[in-house]
Amino acid sequence: MKNSYLEVTFRHGRPLAAYLYLPRQPKDKSYRTERVEPGLVIDYSRRGNPIGIEITAPAKLSTTALNRVLRRLGVPTVTRADLAPLRAA
Repeated sequence: MKNSYLEVTFRHGRPLAAYLYLPRQPKDKSYRTERVEPGLVIDYSRRGNPIGIEITAPAKLSTTALNRVLRRLGVPTVTRADLAPLRAA
């Protein structure tokens, strides 16, 4: 996968959790995790590459906080529009 994309899980019409898939190799799986900003957990592949970010508190997520983590990882940042599904409910 070459581009990032966001997957949101809803319950009773509200975002319960979300996962931001980062660019990765097709067979990459989560090998190690790291808790960062409150409500964010980074998944790393066996080779140590970031492959995704679990968003455990989508209602509290700010674009600024997520972009701070993405910059640290060296991957493209997101816009408010990219996170619109989290605010849709």
